[in-house]
Amino acid sequence: MNAPSPVPRLFGEEFAARPDVAYQQLRQSGPVATAEIAQGVYALVVTSHRAAVALLNDTAVFSKDSRNWTALNQGWIPQDSPVLALMAYRPSLLYADGAQHARLRQAMDDCLARIDVHELRETTHRHASRLIARIAPTGHAELMRDFADTLPLLVFVDILGCPAQLVSRMVTACQGVIGADAGAMQAAADFAACLAELIAAKKEMPGRDVTSWMLAHPSQLTDEEVLHQLFCFVGAGTIPTAAWIASTLRLIQDDDSYATRLTAGAVTVRGAMDHTLWTCSPMANFSAHYARWETLLHGVPIPAGVPVLISHAATGTDPALPDLGPDNRAHLAWSAGPHRCPADNQAGVIAQTAIEALLDQLWDLELTDPTVPNRPGPFHQCPAALPARFHPAPADALTSTAPTGGTG
Repeated sequence: MNAPSPVPRLFGEEFAARPDVAYQQLRQSGPVATAEIAQGVYALVVTSHRAAVALLNDTAVFSKDSRNWTALNQGWIPQDSPVLALMAYRPSLLYADGAQHARLRQAMDDCLARIDVHELRETTHRHASRLIARIAPTGHAELMRDFADTLPLLVFVDILGCPAQLVSRMVTACQGVIGADAGAMQAAADFAACLAELIAAKKEMPGRDVTSWMLAHPSQLTDEEVLHQLFCFVGAGTIPTAAWIASTLRLIQDDDSYATRLTAGAVTVRGAMDHTLWTCSPMANFSAHYARWETLLHGVPIPAGVPVLISHAATGTDPALPDLGPDNRAHLAWSAGPHRCPADNQAGVIAQTAIEALLDQLWDLELTDPTVPNRPGPFHQCPAALPARFHPAPADALTSTAPTGGTG
């Protein structure tokens, strides 16, 4: 793909501060337009909700296999480009088509179905309460670092049955992958090494966890397939969930009407979470596809072998959408079609439990700077920081009772 100029940049400090400007520029060029997603790396980006739904359901024309990426195959993409940590091919369901995707997806679905939702809620609340107890006596915290970033990773390493000695390394590596900065490729390698150690441990001593279930699944996945399935599961499940928690907290705290209605019981935490998925999708631009041959998408020529990203952020705020009402869940934050996220229910349990625990235990929580920009990467939409203050409370005064409610 020739390097067009000028085109919107979906990375860097300017994009992080004003992503809406970049999406508006893309929309002015049509339902699909070119953007620069990293230095010297270009992709087509779908900002139209209708066009995105059409693409996501057209598996005959569009492939998920990034080995179809012409520019990468011809050496035009720098090997140290930060986007390769998430866009380069791996033998997982994220990059598979047809029967291979169906096989890997079935294994993932079956393993996720074995996760007990009640236990997941209790595990999340336990970790949330411990994190809150660490910050409660201080009266202030940076909630991205101290809570939102950390909590989903702690829950996921429990789901995987991760040995204690691997937890810190896995958390650090996973956070580095999604950042899409200069260290992303090394972080991806570190994360894969952690997963290889985990798989070896579970082959020796299986447990009641997703790793063991994946290894024993009737689909007979190879160790490499299991590793990359878990890479996808953790990478796609933790950082977007952290962003979902953070952006919902920012909505509740920054929108006075939301805060008032939440206090009065007129709106629920789950309702705020759904609103966030429309207006601030945790995955901003992802779901890369590649046309198998030259085609048209809503009248726009699509060359073969060029990455076509879905802008989950822009499609949720597409001005062509009618007013769908506050409870509508037709957003594309989870993608759509055969590659729709398989773990949306689990992510919802984790995010809702986390937010409710924080608001319950730090009842007078207040963000001190809700205007902090997003992190600068192209893939995710997440506050760079969430500085907050609250009335200090002794750690032992906080409740540790797990919630019993549903997920809404």
